[in-house]
Amino acid sequence: MKDVPFVRLPKNVTVPWLVLFQCTASIFILYFEAKVAKPAFARGGGDAMFGLATTMMLGLVLNILWRNAIVDFICSPLTNLLTGGNEVSEKRPLYAGVISKRNRGEYGEASAEARKLVDEFPEDLEGVLLLAAIEAENRKDLQAAEITVNQFCDRPTAAPSEIAIALTQLADWHLKSADTAAASAVFQKIMDRFPSTKAAARAEQRLAQLGETAKTILAHRDCQRIMVPEGVRNIGLLESSSFLQPKAADPESLAETYIQHLAAHPHDLVAREKLATLYARDFKRLDLAEFELGQLINEAHHQPKQVAHWLNLLANFQIELGAEEATVRQTLEKIVERFNTLPVAKIAQRRLALLNNEFRGRQTSRMVKLGVYEQNIGLKCGLPARH
Repeated sequence: MKDVPFVRLPKNVTVPWLVLFQCTASIFILYFEAKVAKPAFARGGGDAMFGLATTMMLGLVLNILWRNAIVDFICSPLTNLLTGGNEVSEKRPLYAGVISKRNRGEYGEASAEARKLVDEFPEDLEGVLLLAAIEAENRKDLQAAEITVNQFCDRPTAAPSEIAIALTQLADWHLKSADTAAASAVFQKIMDRFPSTKAAARAEQRLAQLGETAKTILAHRDCQRIMVPEGVRNIGLLESSSFLQPKAADPESLAETYIQHLAAHPHDLVAREKLATLYARDFKRLDLAEFELGQLINEAHHQPKQVAHWLNLLANFQIELGAEEATVRQTLEKIVERFNTLPVAKIAQRRLALLNNEFRGRQTSRMVKLGVYEQNIGLKCGLPARH
């Protein structure tokens, strides 16, 4: 039974019997007033005095029953501004004590207090990640952190987005400990549990770039001394220093590397974009670049900003490699059609309005051949002859 707004009850507590008693008593008082007090007052004389006294007593009883509700009803708009109303906010865990103990280095006490809060609020993701972080980062007990995360993820009421966040954090802890196999298993778990979702797409991207991520983490963790070879002496006196420039990577070998990587991880966005850029800039193959970028553009679960970036990149390649203006315009109009309510559509419209200028800027300026003049005219001796 819901609370009756005219009845003042303890906060966040519903007492049906009290409401029922007040309503029943009020009905009985009104009935007695209508059937006994009012007719007696209408008869006049001594009965009128009886009716008046009865009415006053019944009014006093009604006032006792409903005085708190009446006062609340009249004054609540003002008092609610000062007190926040009679509604009690949802009880939430307070992690300030846990964080304070963790910052002081009291990891055992912080873990025990966090465990109590997690047991009291088992569905709070913040507390679960805080406890797991203390176990993994401070107490170096990654197995305990994994158990904490898995217990949260195995709850039937856990939200899929929160499960993905918790598992991704667990994978990051595995990467920091140089256990790429365990991290790979966690990302695969996300993909298997939430197929065809944004969470699965992000996990697949992380899985595709797992090797580079592990190298970066290990480089930061295991800092080793780098021996720098001695440089070329008297470099300013050399006729040419071109031999010192690093050799450019072979486009064919790079393309082969990207193709092999995409065969194993076909949804790696970074590698596919690099391959498309390689096709366009080094091989001048607009058809191959369009094919690679088309796969990215037509995939689901990508952010509008990413899709707009790929369409703009495709337009750049089309302009650079001599495509017709109508083709480029059609590419940019796809951004406006797909995301007409987003800022990327306004940016595409501005580019469409200036597309003619962009084409003119890409055209090679016509070379004008000047006349042939006498060489070294300023180095000749003597003054010109006078006539």
